[in-house]
Amino acid sequence: YFIHKDLGAFLKRELDFYIKNEVMRLDDIENADAPKAEDYLAKIKVLRKIASKLIEFLAQLEDFQKKLWLKKKFIVETNYCITLDRIPEELYPEIIANQSQHDEWIKLFAIDEIEGDTTTPAYSNPLSLDFLKANNKLVLDTRFFDDSFKARLLSSIDDFDDQCDGLLIHSENFQALNLLQDRYREQVKCIYIDPPYNAQSSEILYKNSYKDSSWLSLIDSRIYSSKNLLRDSGVQIVAIDEVEQEVLGCLLSEHYPDYAKSCITVVHNPSGQQGDNFTYTHEFAYFLYPKPGRFISEQLRDDEGDWDVRNLRDVTGDESLRSSGANCFYAIRVKDSEIIGFGEVCPEEYHPKINEVQADGTIDVYPIDPQGIERKWRFARHTIESIKDELIVNYLKQRNIYDIKRIKKKFNYKSCWTDSKYSANNHGTQLLNQILPGNPFTYPKSIFTNIDCVNAGTHNEDNPLVLDYFAGSGTTGHAAINLNRDDVRNCKYILVEMGDYFDTVLKPRISKVVYSKNWKEGKPKNRDTGISHCFKYLRLESYEDTLNNLVLVSDPNWDRTLEASDSLKEDYLMHYLLEVESRGSQSLLNIDAFADPTCYLLKVKKPGSDEYVERAVDLIETFNYLIGLRLVHLAEPQTFNASFSHLRDPDLPQDQDTRLVLDGDLKQAADGKWWIRKVEGWVPKNPYNPNDGLKEKVLIVWRKLTGNLEEDNLVLDTWFQKNRISTLDWEFNTIYVNGSNNLPNLQLEGDTWKVRLIEEEFLKRMWSSEGV
Repeated sequence: YFIHKDLGAFLKRELDFYIKNEVMRLDDIENADAPKAEDYLAKIKVLRKIASKLIEFLAQLEDFQKKLWLKKKFIVETNYCITLDRIPEELYPEIIANQSQHDEWIKLFAIDEIEGDTTTPAYSNPLSLDFLKANNKLVLDTRFFDDSFKARLLSSIDDFDDQCDGLLIHSENFQALNLLQDRYREQVKCIYIDPPYNAQSSEILYKNSYKDSSWLSLIDSRIYSSKNLLRDSGVQIVAIDEVEQEVLGCLLSEHYPDYAKSCITVVHNPSGQQGDNFTYTHEFAYFLYPKPGRFISEQLRDDEGDWDVRNLRDVTGDESLRSSGANCFYAIRVKDSEIIGFGEVCPEEYHPKINEVQADGTIDVYPIDPQGIERKWRFARHTIESIKDELIVNYLKQRNIYDIKRIKKKFNYKSCWTDSKYSANNHGTQLLNQILPGNPFTYPKSIFTNIDCVNAGTHNEDNPLVLDYFAGSGTTGHAAINLNRDDVRNCKYILVEMGDYFDTVLKPRISKVVYSKNWKEGKPKNRDTGISHCFKYLRLESYEDTLNNLVLVSDPNWDRTLEASDSLKEDYLMHYLLEVESRGSQSLLNIDAFADPTCYLLKVKKPGSDEYVERAVDLIETFNYLIGLRLVHLAEPQTFNASFSHLRDPDLPQDQDTRLVLDGDLKQAADGKWWIRKVEGWVPKNPYNPNDGLKEKVLIVWRKLTGNLEEDNLVLDTWFQKNRISTLDWEFNTIYVNGSNNLPNLQLEGDTWKVRLIEEEFLKRMWSSEGV
């Protein structure tokens, strides 16, 4: 879509230019007598008046489209993919009984080919509890389960945002970046994008013949929006070929005037693509980073020049286990993040803890992975002392593990990447075909290109966040997962893609590479290389969905008023019709529908087809993103029954001498009349400086309103009082509630929390276009 930012002003300027250059001829006016000149000017006035009215009407249409385009879009689906090791065992019986999940695991992971042995169970149908425990890197997809299961699963995960490793968004990328503004402002360490190159082999559709300018408009708006998400120390990386490389460089300089800009070449096609005079074997990648200072990671190599970004602890495969190298299992003694010595090789019967603390504060670090599996160091005990000065230690607090690496040499990345591992055919196309045979991607990036870009852009930091909003087949997400598998860096990722292959390629690829590192003909080559992982995936309302859910409703009383005045009617049609008559449309935020937050419905296009289906909007998740909430806990919904009576109150006026009271307590019931769901989290106190460490604790209370305001609020007040007593850390700064309520009256002495209506905040945030 190409929507003008200010069509009215543009057309008025064009009209003036047209009149002055094509209509108004000064020679004709000078040579004409007064009556003719007046007649000539009168015609120009009529032309200008008619044209101005046309412009005003067209501007109304275009401004309305612009408003709809900039509106933050609803989330129409939220689901999660989580490895079984993170799921409570009490939910396993429901997983075993879910045939759809069973069939998905056969399709993705070929679990029906797992043969048991004396220590591990074989595949069976139905699956057994022991089978799930033995294959705990299977990735569960909550789309196969009901809302009750999903709610119980999510409520079991505290500090959810910290535990979630990735986010996939099915959306046009401008709309996704728009929604992410408040949640991820200045949180991204590295943005890597591989946009369409505007070449015949990867051409996208454009209007008219303005290919270069249209392509630049596409890239310009996305880079502008995404820059707000980048940290002060962040790195922007853009892959491009020779067609738009030059103009892209100029565009990037405009957006990052104070950044250093380096353009590297990557030999991605060693055999070359034939041109008229040259055979093209390479493409480019722009790196933009703050200056001065080091913001690009250095490479680590050993004496032979091979990459050495691995842990000293062996991490995958049977050969990494303690039993395969008895002389490689011993303690590396660490104090204050420095290696001070080494223990002797441990006897077979000795099974230490992951990090054993000695009396003097020394930590004995053993080659045990976060899951407690005893592995081995890559070097034997008689070798390790000779390379002590080449070892570095990094404590990963979130995983309670010491990451120890050997570094022989450090040097800068070169500006020309010529290694065979960057071949997009061998390590892109063929790799993806082994994971997903028959996929539609003909030339995805080499996994090693993305690994090196992400590694360079994140500067060896722990817990970096990487964003790719032209995600395609998901190579960037795959790269982040491989870095985590081999380097325990806990690299997090956000991937945005709008094509139908979101479901057929992107999401399946991420699930598969979580489960196993190596694949052949769509099946895992090994089943012991999976990692513990969780990613969330969202679908956003599209611009087309917004248009298709518009309903224009006129007011008969207002229509009669308009008919009585031609000037008023014309003014209304020219300037206000769309804005007024579309109010109350579901896609424009129908506040009345917030009475039941589980039943806010939109007609949305079904993925992979032209069919439209009615789907409930995830108001809870949408609101979380609108206010930039960092989710700590999402509670299960609670449902209650209650009975009421009227109590005489002498403090009330005579005509209101009774007040409604609750008989007894709220009674939880599966089919209760009152429904309440609690969300806890925090937002930065200063949204424009989110990394200053100052937090505002937030409580969000969603409820279904029955239509009886007095009863609804009495139930809310009672629920609120009980939760305040039972919650140990009641220090919320802001409480959001849908529907009119009495919560401010419940403040105790010393309370400073404020109450805000969800509907008002939702409306304000959804239509805010700041930063886009």
